[in-house]
Amino acid sequence: MGTVELDTSMDGARRLLPRGWRHLALQVGIWFGFLLLYQLVRGLANRDPAAAFANGLKVIHFERNATGLLELTLQNFAGTTEWLGTVAAWTYWNSEFTVVGLALLWVYLRRHDAFRQLRNWLLTANVIGLLGYALMPTAPPRLFPDFGFADSMAEFGALNHGSGFVQLAGNPYAAMPSLHSTDAVIVGVTLAYVCRHRIAKLLWLVWPAWVWFCVMATANHFWLDVIGGVIVAALAFVILRYGPRLVPGGGRLPA
Repeated sequence: MGTVELDTSMDGARRLLPRGWRHLALQVGIWFGFLLLYQLVRGLANRDPAAAFANGLKVIHFERNATGLLELTLQNFAGTTEWLGTVAAWTYWNSEFTVVGLALLWVYLRRHDAFRQLRNWLLTANVIGLLGYALMPTAPPRLFPDFGFADSMAEFGALNHGSGFVQLAGNPYAAMPSLHSTDAVIVGVTLAYVCRHRIAKLLWLVWPAWVWFCVMATANHFWLDVIGGVIVAALAFVILRYGPRLVPGGGRLPA
């Protein structure tokens, strides 16, 4: 009886973990190792305030001449209703690590065939984003109150930018490109593709647009940053799709 119970338990573990505990540990190591490197590089990236504010002003002047400051309109709209502002603020904080982490875990456990592509797409896109932070430090809208922007995070009860954790882990001049927008595209497209229920597919297709709204409504990104984030997601996809053909051995991360 004891042997039967052991076999059953092992079968259950195999069903839960597609390739076993060791493979799961490898994936956790890859992801958290990257997150550590990401935060270190992001924190050490060019923090020159003068350059960041100059670049931010360039974005503002470009947007004013092109379409006007769409971010102000969205922020004012979100501020008219407390629940909308609160949901937007918490979406901003959770769309990156919480949603991305849970999406990776779910795809790993339930749609394992798509996991490697999702993981590599996210990693490649975020590396490109780090290069953007280093080459073009850009202050976000919330640091330009003279133009009418306000940092609405603390107002709606979300973790604010003055907290010790945010100051330690973040770069205040990392607006361009918007990796919130990048990761929302990657997760939204992937989950819409692998989910089987039509409503789930629809919700995940809408997810990127909702995140774009939130990052602008909370004055954390310009719409030009959002476009930059979408371009980064597309560029990473092209690199992964065609790049391995040009690299000896495929240039791929471990499966």
